[in-house]
Amino acid sequence: MFTIIGVVIVLGAVIVGYVMHHGNMAVLIQINEMIILGGAGFGSLMAGHGMAGVQGVIKGTIGLLKPDPYTKGAFADLLKMMYQLFNVARKEGLLGLEKHIEDPVKSDILGKYPTFINNHHACDFFCDTLKVILSGSVGPHDLSDMMELDLEVAHHAAMLPSQAMQTTSDAMPGFGIVAAVLGVIITMGKIGGEAAAIGESVAAALVGTFLGILLAYGIFSPISKAMELRLGSEGMYMNCIRHALFSFARGEAPITCVEFARRNIDPIVRPGFSEMENAVKEKAA
Repeated sequence: MFTIIGVVIVLGAVIVGYVMHHGNMAVLIQINEMIILGGAGFGSLMAGHGMAGVQGVIKGTIGLLKPDPYTKGAFADLLKMMYQLFNVARKEGLLGLEKHIEDPVKSDILGKYPTFINNHHACDFFCDTLKVILSGSVGPHDLSDMMELDLEVAHHAAMLPSQAMQTTSDAMPGFGIVAAVLGVIITMGKIGGEAAAIGESVAAALVGTFLGILLAYGIFSPISKAMELRLGSEGMYMNCIRHALFSFARGEAPITCVEFARRNIDPIVRPGFSEMENAVKEKAA
């Protein structure tokens, strides 16, 4: 949401400053320049990243309208959920986990945490890794390499929309120059005519450069960075699970497992140790 607010502030500041200089807003409305910039930007996005890239950019941009789901409460719920599940393994043995990880939605533990269940990547990553641990065929350090590989592949795929948006942002000033050059070419054909008509044509050409730079640095680049930061929150959530599972695979106590996970969380949204301990003990009780 703050991304959209920031973009509105950028546009508002530019427009207000222009109007304060007694600028005419009608001059900035050059449909032909907008068609050149919009079409070229969309075409380059599709040419470089395909229709999947276009859809990813649209989905990622719309996602910024929603608040970040990885709040302090979400991380606290994740720690409590993992503690409860690891506690089941300590009391009932590893086989006691099967009913929970085979169908997470029906689990009386996992099913209570919608943020986790609705995150299909996190849920699959957690349950699939526990299945590997239950099989007993992979050692803790090999398991760590396996989880790291999984997260790297997923992160690379998730970063594509942000990279596509940034690539388009980098291209927009160039497309603005293209639009301006085309406008200058048209202006050259009016040499010898009225000065007012030539001036109007030059102004229209410069609007293309103005829009290209504004779109690049005022809209597209901030959106790309916001998408990247949102992925950072998701990556922290996934690494929280990874560290807990690695600790569990080494045979650590449930409270130690979730403490390893807690230390991976950004201090801004990290539950305190006492807060986490009281929460998990309350759930256990």
